[in-house]
Amino acid sequence: MARRPLVMGNWKLNGDKSFTKELIENLKSELAGVNGCDVAIAPPVMYLAEAETSLIGSQILLGAQNVDVNVKGAFTGDISTEMLKDFGAKYIIIGHSERRTYHKESDEFIAKKFAALKEAGLVPVLCIGESEAENEAGKTEEVCARQIDSVINALGVEAFNGAVIAYEPIWAIGTGKSATPEQAQSVHAFIRGHIATKSQAVADQVIIQYGGSVNDANAAELFTQPDIDGALVGGASLKAPAFAVIVKAAEAAKN
Repeated sequence: MARRPLVMGNWKLNGDKSFTKELIENLKSELAGVNGCDVAIAPPVMYLAEAETSLIGSQILLGAQNVDVNVKGAFTGDISTEMLKDFGAKYIIIGHSERRTYHKESDEFIAKKFAALKEAGLVPVLCIGESEAENEAGKTEEVCARQIDSVINALGVEAFNGAVIAYEPIWAIGTGKSATPEQAQSVHAFIRGHIATKSQAVADQVIIQYGGSVNDANAAELFTQPDIDGALVGGASLKAPAFAVIVKAAEAAKN
């Protein structure tokens, strides 16, 4: 089956009110003719209101960079699925290596976030990937399988229906080092195959993005690979022309 590619921008801890409005206006004009690729942006949660307003009338979908497992109550500083829905956010990033590393989020905790998002009707964008040491030790597939299985063991393989996986080798995030298209495809094929051992139907439809120093120069080659269904873009998503090149490359490669 043909999977519709998804290119999503993870703005991380960047931007302010005026930057948010200006970048979205520029993205709207740059991406005006695109209809063969889903596009989403995940600004900092502080700016979801500006983003929601600025995106009116556009095809670009809104996302967020994190969510908590609790819906309401005495959880100071946390953000619920219902709050994200209130601002029209749809694609929610969980399990990013920066959250796993700096906030000590475990596979089990991330699986709970996945469950909370599914229950709320939101789309989890589950980030998985290995460190440089794990890569060099030949443990890439083992790490990816463990991170996926934490969700399957808790929720069943059907949880990946309508979900997104972002394979982000940690050694390639923000380093300027990207996996080669062949390296990335090999891991993507493994991920899809791993899910297929539980359900071929779920594996066939799950969107598997690549993330890790994706830019306007390397995107087209990555998207020619059969199991790479788009990208989770960091730094390049903060520049409308560069992000637009990536989106259009996905549209061209997959249609």
